[in-house]
This record gives sequence, C-alpha cells and structure tokens, in this order.
Amino acid sequence: MTAAVPDGGSIRVVLADDQTLVRSAFAMLVESAPDMTVVGQAGTGAEAVGLAHSARADVVVMDLRMPGTDGIEATRLIAASEDLAGVKVLVLTTYDTDENVLEALRAGASGFLVKDTRPAELLDAIRTVAAGDALLSPGPTASLIARVLRAPRPAAGNGPGALTALSSREREVLTLVARGLNNTEIADALALSPLTAKTHVSRIMGKSGVRDRAQLVILAYESGLVVPGG
Repeated sequence: MTAAVPDGGSIRVVLADDQTLVRSAFAMLVESAPDMTVVGQAGTGAEAVGLAHSARADVVVMDLRMPGTDGIEATRLIAASEDLAGVKVLVLTTYDTDENVLEALRAGASGFLVKDTRPAELLDAIRTVAAGDALLSPGPTASLIARVLRAPRPAAGNGPGALTALSSREREVLTLVARGLNNTEIADALALSPLTAKTHVSRIMGKSGVRDRAQLVILAYESGLVVPGG
C-alpha cells in the first residue's frame, strides 16, 4: 500500500537513532523503497524535533533511548506542536515488553516496532502510520498495559469518566478499535458502511481529545472499557 502524503509525492522520513550504523542501515532500506525519501537523520531527540520542522517530515522513525532528549520526550514535543500536526511518529524499541513503549504511545506515537523486525515490515509500518493509521499489535499492547495497570497511573482524563461523552455505539466502536480492527472490519462487525465506521472513529477522537488511533487504544484500556485478556 502506498500512503497518501500531503504533497502527493514520496513519504518524507526522518530517522532518529543515536547509533550511526543503525541510522545508516535504516536509511539504505528506506531509500530502496520507491515511495519514500530520507529527509534527515538525527542522533538525539532534540535533533529529531528540529528536523521534523525543517525537513517537513511525514514520519519520524524514533529510537526510544537517546542521550539528552530521549525518544519519549521528542515524541511528546512533536505531538504537542501545532506546526507538526501532520507528522507521525513510529517508535523503535529493542524489546516489545519495554514499558517505555506505552509512555511513547501516551506521548503521541502512532505505533511501535522492535528493531529486529524484517525490513519489509518496517517499510510497511512507515506506510501505515503515514496514511494515518495506528500500528499496534493488540497482544503486546494489551500485555504492556496489563503490567503497567498493576500499579495504575492512568494518563490525565483516561479514567472511566473519559467515556461519558460517548454514545453506546461509539463505545462499541472504541472497543473494536482497541481489539485491533480497522475501519472495514469494524463496519463488517457492526453491519455499518466503512464510511460510517470511519466517521464514528473520528467523532470518538474529537470527543476524547486524542491524536490518533494509538491513543484511542490506550484510552480504551486505561478507562476500563477493554480489559487485557478479556
């Protein structure tokens, strides 16, 4: 799938990792894709935020662990900037059990991958988040949230009261989003048109004040609407 990007051209990618060899390897891979262009490489989170601005990035592939401003704070800064509203962050981590991944999703990342993922999967992941979709594996995500919620520290506004503005249908849709279904699958499950399913998802985002589908998943779990393993 080729993502639609704002200027109709290549997906503009910034790579952020404090290891030069890792960045170079990722750069070669991304440049090998006909629909992507590397527009910057950063060794720190601060550099990644700066390049997201100056290079007009569509996607920042962000390592979590970097000196100074780490990947979580850099993700938070990108998500909080009105000038970077269209920039998506794809987090890379060494382990999919890293609780920092959950913090990155809370901060505004659109998804995560482990660093030893296959090359084709990384390219597909960049296309997915560039297109505005969340890249979440419901199993690892639920496992992360379950472990963190053993000592609950929900993000602001993500308690049960965060759902009060949602209709019963919107709660159904949110539950399916958290289970990993896309708009077409949600439409099939609820006997809706894909456009109606997409409209419901957009309204839920608006009512709950979240940035994207990744944060909808966090909302569903942390509010108790969806229970890990349930």
